[in-house]
Amino acid sequence: MSTDTATTRSEFATTLQIIPVVFFTFLCYLTIGIPLAVLPGYVHGDLGYSAVLAGAAISVQYLATLASRPLAGRSADTLGPKRTVSIGLLGCGASGVLLLLAVLSGRWPAASLTLLVCSRLVLGFGESLCGTGAILWGIGRVGTNNNARVISWNGIATYGALAVGAPLGVAIERTVGFAALGILVILLAALGYYLARSMAAVPVVHGERMSYRSVFTRVLPHGIGLALGSAGFGSIATFITLFYAAKQWPNAALSLTVFGTLFIGARLLFANTIKTYGGFRVAIASFSFECVGLLMLWLAPEPHVALAGAALTGFGFALVFPALGVEAVGLVPPASRGAALSAYSVFLDLSLGITGPLAGYIAGEFGYGSVFLFAAVAAAAAVVLSGFLYVRDVRVGKMPAAL
Repeated sequence: MSTDTATTRSEFATTLQIIPVVFFTFLCYLTIGIPLAVLPGYVHGDLGYSAVLAGAAISVQYLATLASRPLAGRSADTLGPKRTVSIGLLGCGASGVLLLLAVLSGRWPAASLTLLVCSRLVLGFGESLCGTGAILWGIGRVGTNNNARVISWNGIATYGALAVGAPLGVAIERTVGFAALGILVILLAALGYYLARSMAAVPVVHGERMSYRSVFTRVLPHGIGLALGSAGFGSIATFITLFYAAKQWPNAALSLTVFGTLFIGARLLFANTIKTYGGFRVAIASFSFECVGLLMLWLAPEPHVALAGAALTGFGFALVFPALGVEAVGLVPPASRGAALSAYSVFLDLSLGITGPLAGYIAGEFGYGSVFLFAAVAAAAAVVLSGFLYVRDVRVGKMPAAL
């Protein structure tokens, strides 16, 4: 047997160990993606609230995820990834119950919006625990040498679910009704909880644990880069449907699907570049592609150009999280990996939480297209920051990450 064949078989076996765990992330983000494309229209059109409130109703989920990240990290490090994922899936199911109640209360806009916000808050809690737990569960199954592979596959599950969930949610809402979305979210969470409980756990890692504040400080520069780059995803996820509606273009949900498809394709084809070139160099290239894609969306004269911009944005954003994440996780001892992942992910949540209302204000003042210009400027700033971090590591003699 040749060395290349043995390596390929080993990588395939590793992937087979990762996929069952990140499937829980897929189910979690499917519960997020299914209502994602229809909620802004529901809040803005059916309930009659402003575009700023429509954005805030979506983004409040990310604020809840942000607030629960420290809990998710401690839970994964101390209770273990399996229990953490199980609790997270229960949160996703509870969000489905609240979503169903919000729709049934549609005659009373204030009550409906309140229940919807509660649903998003609980969903943010579930997302935090499920996402962090799944990554640590995967690392526990395949070892730390495959950190980047686990993070990459977890991202594939994340954005694959969003790519599938967005058009699925639109189709269900149009054919069956909005209430069916809440029921489907409950069923998906229940399926995930059942499967998680039946899968073998991994041992809890013991040893030195850094304080969360120390971990947070250590990963701060990487997190800022992640936050800047995530503005593009937040802008597309929250306002692409309203952008298309303002332009009177059809098939807004298709742009989310294209974004997710190119995201997955880039993860599958180029994930190993992080091992080869190091996280910072991959991040620089990724942010550059994302910036160009967002500028295309801003300037798009027709739907085809907007789809191409969404595709390029998804392609560029694909490797941002694992590229900077591998560098961040490598800065802490093994027993604090959960804390590092949660602290690093805080910046994704913070970015998405701020992007919704801020982009809503920008859209109200300058039009929906300006939202993507704002995100492009943020991506350009991320290029500069990643370049600075790379040069700093070269100067101190640190080798590119090889996880």
